[in-house]
Amino acid sequence: MQQLSRPARRAVLVLHVAVSVSWLGLTLGLLALGLTGYTTGSPDMATAAYRAMKVFGDWLVLPIALMSLVSGLVLSLGTPWGLARHRWVVIKFWLTLLTLLLSVFALRPRINHLAAAAAAGTPAADIQLVIAPAVATATYFFLTAISVLKPWGPTKRGSRLRAAQSAGARARRARRSGTEGVGAR
Repeated sequence: MQQLSRPARRAVLVLHVAVSVSWLGLTLGLLALGLTGYTTGSPDMATAAYRAMKVFGDWLVLPIALMSLVSGLVLSLGTPWGLARHRWVVIKFWLTLLTLLLSVFALRPRINHLAAAAAAGTPAADIQLVIAPAVATATYFFLTAISVLKPWGPTKRGSRLRAAQSAGARARRARRSGTEGVGAR
């Protein structure tokens, strides 16, 4: 993929940070609602919590997760960071993909099941709707940390690319200094 222009890179970066922070906030909201549904003694409060979780799950989880994944891919492929040049980028990609899939195929169906039970007048406490958002929140905090800290260095592919770029730069400098040296005599 061609490198993004500076304005395009900045726009995609702002979008990526915004949707990633939104995903974290959404998950914290789901955690608060899951805790409320699990710990309340009131069937009405549990019903309200699970129905609110359903609204978040139906309207926000998938679009925000997809926008986070897609904007991250565009940034990695359109900037020198690359998708497979640095370990932190590879880990971030796979964890984002995993959490997106778990959100769609595990969390949302569980929310829908409990919301349906709550709408039928039989809300049930479910620890899974506390554990899943708690794990997701910890994962998103970890992804945020590695985005800021950029640990672990380059991958083998990234090291090879960096060495090739350094060798090319040295060769260009040598050609320039050789050419300049000839003209100075």
